[in-house]
Amino acid sequence: MSEAQLGTREYLLAVTEVDQLTVGVEEEFLLVDVESGGLADRAPDILSEVEGGGHDLQPEIALSQVESASAVCVTMSDLRAQLSSARRVLADEATRHGSRLIATGTPVLGRGSPSGLTPLPRYHRMTREFRALIGDLPVCGCHVHVGLPDDETRVLVCNHIRYWLPTLLAINANSPYCNGADTGYASWRYLMWSRWPSAGAPPWFESASDYYAAREQVIASGAAMDLGMLYWDVRLSAHQPTVEVRVGDVAPTVDDAVLMAALVRGIAATALATGELGPAVPQYLLRPALWRAARDGLEGQGVDLVTGELAPAADLAGALVRWIRPALEMAGDYELVDESLARLVLDGCGAARQRAAFGRTGSLDGVVEFLAAQTRSA
Repeated sequence: MSEAQLGTREYLLAVTEVDQLTVGVEEEFLLVDVESGGLADRAPDILSEVEGGGHDLQPEIALSQVESASAVCVTMSDLRAQLSSARRVLADEATRHGSRLIATGTPVLGRGSPSGLTPLPRYHRMTREFRALIGDLPVCGCHVHVGLPDDETRVLVCNHIRYWLPTLLAINANSPYCNGADTGYASWRYLMWSRWPSAGAPPWFESASDYYAAREQVIASGAAMDLGMLYWDVRLSAHQPTVEVRVGDVAPTVDDAVLMAALVRGIAATALATGELGPAVPQYLLRPALWRAARDGLEGQGVDLVTGELAPAADLAGALVRWIRPALEMAGDYELVDESLARLVLDGCGAARQRAAFGRTGSLDGVVEFLAAQTRSA
């Protein structure tokens, strides 16, 4: 039944039947040399070999990066199958070119020459406009898309997701090492990416027109070249009829990526059921909460955005699951989310697992080997 038949309010309630909310995931990966563990500029060779193979595999800004994009999915099992297949294809092709595919937000080792730039006019223009910021790249994130009917609906959902951005970041923090050093953070990628003038948490918006006005002003300032460079942690996609959540590092495993997708869809469905614009958390509180999530991950303290006080990040994740549980149950995703989150609390987020690998092997080379095995694990 269409929005015209139901009216906007009733339509919002109808699409809270979560099986009507589609999802898709984009994953960015690093390529490292099998011998040195340093960045390997082999994306063009690898992607040329897998073209036409039924997967949406793409270059990124750096020649040492590749990206996969799932098709539009309804069930988490379909999404999982697509992500698993794409990782295997990329990992196998990387191996044939003397490389490893690794899912981590930042380059673990600092060895090797700096990563080259993919030779596209857009990226050369970015270099001219944003200068040394390009030196922060490559970094790798996980982008979750949820299909929604119109921009008013998408802005409503963005506001609700905005509230949960620190918790989503803590769950998917996966970049403790960068250029041969432990940064002391769980998600160093988030700190690096936040240097971009159009990145970070978006404002709270009253309407789609409010959103349009803000993004046009950002572009007019030169902080973004176009809609595609509006790098807010949650945004209206520039190319798809979706809300796009960009806050997390690339997920360590397919299961972690699927967990993130289920959580984001659950928030979207719950937001629609409320029909409300969502809590207008002030930027002065949200920004420190995101910093804390990037520092501590799931193992440390987060900021309770209701009280403004510190609380265990795992408890905040539990509060998220409780809030969206009806939507998760309607979609058949509750057991998946409950079990996946329990595993994360036990084993640690991606950053904790990387540090555990360093503890076992005593070297960052061991961390790279661990990441390569973990990335393609089914």
